[in-house]
Amino acid sequence: MSLQTPLHRVEGLGSAKAGTAEFWRQRVTAVALVPLSIWFVWSALALVGGNQENALAFFGNPVNAVLMLLFLATALYHMTIGVQVVIEDYIQQPFLKISCIILNRFFALAVGVATAFALLKIAFAPI
Repeated sequence: MSLQTPLHRVEGLGSAKAGTAEFWRQRVTAVALVPLSIWFVWSALALVGGNQENALAFFGNPVNAVLMLLFLATALYHMTIGVQVVIEDYIQQPFLKISCIILNRFFALAVGVATAFALLKIAFAPI
């Protein structure tokens, strides 16, 4: 005999009501990062030994700029979810926990905005 209500069994949600969504978001971003990481490593190795003009020309190509933006956005989102899970699991004081979660989000947002600005400035710079 179960102590769960029929509605609870049908919904299949745990007590937190959001853990499954974060779990799937983390997995989807991980899968998306596989080809993007392969592209990133390939492009980084291609730029080794080059000068600044080579890097500017590489990221001046719209395909490379978009792929880099996708890689950075996906990696930052994946990182934010992972760090938030660690914060929620290991920090017990409510004020400190909320503060760390907010700092985590703002850090990812600041890095994302700065890198997006830099890439867009490179991509749309006159040659």
